[in-house]
Amino acid sequence: MPRILINECKQEVSSFNPVVGNYADFSICWGDQIVARHRNVGTEVGGALRTFSEHPGVEVVPGYSACAITSGGILGDASFKQIAHEFLGEVRRAKDAVDGIYLCLHGALAADSEPDVEGYLLAETRKIVGEKMPVVISLDLHGILTDQMLIHSDAAVVYHTYPHVDFFQTGERAARLLLRILAGEVKPVTARVPIPALVRGNELITATGRFGQCVRETIEVENGDGGVSGGMFIGNPFTDVPDLCSNAFIVTDNNPQRAEREAIRIANLFWAMREHLHQPLTSLRESVQQAAEAKGRVVLVDAADATSSGASGDSNAILRGLLESNYRRTALIPVVDAPAVDEAFRSGVGCTVRVAIGGSLDRRRFSPVEMEARVHLLSDGRFRNESHGSRWDSGRTAVLQSENITLVVTSKAVSLYDRSLFLAHGQDPATFDTVVVKSPHCQPHMFEQGADLVLNVDAPGSTSANLKSLGHTRCLRPIFPLDENVTFTPRAKIFRRDS
Repeated sequence: MPRILINECKQEVSSFNPVVGNYADFSICWGDQIVARHRNVGTEVGGALRTFSEHPGVEVVPGYSACAITSGGILGDASFKQIAHEFLGEVRRAKDAVDGIYLCLHGALAADSEPDVEGYLLAETRKIVGEKMPVVISLDLHGILTDQMLIHSDAAVVYHTYPHVDFFQTGERAARLLLRILAGEVKPVTARVPIPALVRGNELITATGRFGQCVRETIEVENGDGGVSGGMFIGNPFTDVPDLCSNAFIVTDNNPQRAEREAIRIANLFWAMREHLHQPLTSLRESVQQAAEAKGRVVLVDAADATSSGASGDSNAILRGLLESNYRRTALIPVVDAPAVDEAFRSGVGCTVRVAIGGSLDRRRFSPVEMEARVHLLSDGRFRNESHGSRWDSGRTAVLQSENITLVVTSKAVSLYDRSLFLAHGQDPATFDTVVVKSPHCQPHMFEQGADLVLNVDAPGSTSANLKSLGHTRCLRPIFPLDENVTFTPRAKIFRRDS
């Protein structure tokens, strides 16, 4: 009866967010709490639990989970050390009682003193359990794939969709692969091809964009004879660490030549389309003008303040632009501002408050906007998200209404890649003339479907698609598009546990 340890550690960070991440930004679970959180939920661990439950001889040993409430800034060292201590403590406790390990990771978590947190956790795990213990990891395609991750794991699986709709399926794939390794059915060998490119834009949408061709090629290899796993990593362009780049990777059953050949082929395909994988942006002034002149619904995409990519969430740039232009159409805008929420709670529902909105965290980029607003609704900020059903917590939250503008103001950042925050607080985006979406991409039916105009706004922020504006200092150079005339000669690195 194989016994499987499950540990989890997930967060994506932006090096350009000035707010240092800390332990309180994570939801921590131990033991059976992990099963209770993920059972029958559409997460990676939920998918793995479903797969393991379908094999009567398998026993799950839930260990430790540190899952960030949302993305954020670089993790402070004290918090990193605490999470690592707890994570590795469960590995140490279970090492003599389990036959295999599934680690649910992200790939773009960095700390002050450790640019490759996932690689560090894997290296330390390997020290504890030894070289023979099968270890399979799952990662986000925005993860930054490193040699250290692949050296210390038997194989990796990665999301195949963007926007991400295959959390559950990724967990299922990881669990099936681990069981195959335990049964001696496969001997994984991985080829990784680093690509000196950072990309951001609509062509990355796997269902409709050019990037989807690369992903489909990796899926075909994974599902074909001798295939084990495969995918593309486009990294998180905002996690400025030495290994930041894009990657093609292929895992085969004991066939390094095929893994290398296919990974190089797909890397070349990606490189050939790189110029198309960038988001055209519209200036803030032009965006506001077009929105004012539009007849139907307008979506203003403020991906520069995407909390799911690591931004602080307190940008008021578009709000300021609307106010200064005397914008008269209705608008729905999310913003992180704990002091404004505190004032709303002190005053109560129905009262009019004068508050300073925005710029409470990223003071270098944003300054507060003074405005009067009526307190429409107050909540504890706890709700289930619509993407996979897990619980989110935005802290105390207030809905403020100022003439034609409605603000959903949170104490803490939550991911905004769906409508969960809006709907949980009684605001249906489809009923507003204008909605500010702080995410680069959402599923089409959430915001874009039925909209007359969708504009990607060139606003300031720590996750701006205007990558040259951010100021990378740690990633290897040259790299497209930060540098001119970047060349690419594909070279595969091979990883296997029995070498």
